[in-house]
Amino acid sequence: MTNKPANIKFYSQIVDLLQSARSQVVRTVNQTMVRTYFEIGKMLVEEEQGGEERAEYGKELLKGLSKVLTREFGKGFSVDNLENMRRFYLAYGKSSTLLSKSEPKEKRQTLSDISEKSETLSRISSKANSETTSREFTKSKFILSWSHYLKLMRIDDENERKFYEIESQKNNWSVRELQRQFDSALYTRLVLSRNKDKVKELSEKGLILEQPRDAIKDPYILEFLGLPEYSQYSESQLEQEIIDKLEHFLLELGNGFTFVARQKRISFDESHFRIDLVFYNRILKCFVLIDLKIGELKHQDLGQMQMYVNYYDREIKLEEENKTIGIVLCKDKSESVVKYTLPEKNEHIFASKYKTVLPSKAELKLIINHQKD
Repeated sequence: MTNKPANIKFYSQIVDLLQSARSQVVRTVNQTMVRTYFEIGKMLVEEEQGGEERAEYGKELLKGLSKVLTREFGKGFSVDNLENMRRFYLAYGKSSTLLSKSEPKEKRQTLSDISEKSETLSRISSKANSETTSREFTKSKFILSWSHYLKLMRIDDENERKFYEIESQKNNWSVRELQRQFDSALYTRLVLSRNKDKVKELSEKGLILEQPRDAIKDPYILEFLGLPEYSQYSESQLEQEIIDKLEHFLLELGNGFTFVARQKRISFDESHFRIDLVFYNRILKCFVLIDLKIGELKHQDLGQMQMYVNYYDREIKLEEENKTIGIVLCKDKSESVVKYTLPEKNEHIFASKYKTVLPSKAELKLIINHQKD
């Protein structure tokens, strides 16, 4: 008799294998396409340098090439898309040495060559593979999709662009999430709260969590909750909105956060208290407690959080885990209240503001600079 449950498990394994293979094929094709676009952009820039009237020559070059490639391969090679390839190389190929105008013309491939020989895209790709010893190609490990790079190459600041590229790779951000993190000025928020060495590290390694303060943002941007900036809502409503949009909230919290509990009850001396939200950070190896305040921060709020943190450190955390972090998330706060309520060398209790709408970068700088004063 056939063992149906066993068969179902076997079928499932085959399905998983094929899905994994398909995903790998898609990734390989995507990387090949992106690298090929980079090489096309490189060829366009180098050929453009050979034109006597650079701007006008460049326009005609793109128009002519667009006609040739569209006739050969169909859609995908409009003048606008070719311009994107050119811009892609200019953004990511700065370290490469471009061909000099003084180089013999026969060493450059011209538009007429392309037209006469009807070069195919596969041939261009083959040429790129044969030139893997070139500096610009070997150093270009394009992991993300073309749609990601269309967004990234429009970020003028090179350090900011590198940061978002690293974070997109590390966290597997979709294009939509990349756009959201950029719109919420994640890089700007991190830069304004770090010294010069840490800022440089952001563009080289992305966000690295080494100590509790590295995990803190101020302000947190919660525009995904859909709550108007000046609407009236209770703390329980705010908490419920966060739970309903938990995946978005985890992304805003940052790397390594996992949800543990809401309204976590702790009791001692016949008294009962409830912590709004409890998370655990796998990188820092510690619990993170969050209390929500819809009004202005009071010193009692910080004192209560200190009690919660002390309780978790003494009663909940394991010996090999690190000390608990406490965050009071508030609508408004006085820096003086924070300064004089918490110990001078405090490293584990934080008060951060939250915004329910996306502020502009200028507004964000004003908010953060005001907090520093």
